[in-house]
Amino acid sequence: MSSRNGTAKPSIIVLGALSAIAEATARIWAEQGAHLLLAGRDATRLDAVAADLRLRGATVETWVEDLAGPGAGKAFREMAERMGEVDAVLLAYGTLGDQKDAETSPERAREILATNFTSAAAWCLEAANVLEKQGRGTLIVIGSVAGDRGRASNYVYGAAKSGLGVLVQGIAHRLAKSGASAVLIKPGFVDTPMTAHIARKGPLWAKPRTIGKAIVRAAGRASPPPVIYVPGFWRWIMFAIRGTPSTIFHRTKL
Repeated sequence: MSSRNGTAKPSIIVLGALSAIAEATARIWAEQGAHLLLAGRDATRLDAVAADLRLRGATVETWVEDLAGPGAGKAFREMAERMGEVDAVLLAYGTLGDQKDAETSPERAREILATNFTSAAAWCLEAANVLEKQGRGTLIVIGSVAGDRGRASNYVYGAAKSGLGVLVQGIAHRLAKSGASAVLIKPGFVDTPMTAHIARKGPLWAKPRTIGKAIVRAAGRASPPPVIYVPGFWRWIMFAIRGTPSTIFHRTKL
């Protein structure tokens, strides 16, 4: 990906840089010589990831922050000022949580919703303000196919991702006239530490680098579509799931 301002190194802020997908994506950007700001809450792990990315060709800065904390979003303008103009922002953090716990504990449900929607929304809105003022750049947010239809197995997480998806699509609509853009990446099953407890993984599962390649492609497009399913076949799977009548759907164990 080349920088939209013509410089040799694209300038990218990664929110949730310690997630498996974010790290895989950052490695691809590093190979392109990007200038990266990695934000996360574990300073030791951030330093280790930064060292690896520097060896791959990136210029890297780190920012220690609890992205899901009560001050979510307020630091974004400082990040952007440190980087200069920003070519892309990747929001890649989240928590799957435990659906059964969320059903019986309002506090657990609130944590899932606060992390995956409330705090993420704050970062997205701050990023949108910066990109709109620049008149260029792309906000890329990792959503989930879980947000396409409520299912008994993960509907609290799905509700948060659904809300985030509507927010990002609204931001995309808002930014369209400014020259900036926003993209919602909707992965299906991804083999990451967050899904390590799921033992059986089959052909529907993707690796983090597969998602990373799609993110890098989206960041490099002048006018990316507001929603991208990754891998692409998930668009058709979720089309079928959304279209299944409730009388049939409620008999399933999805």
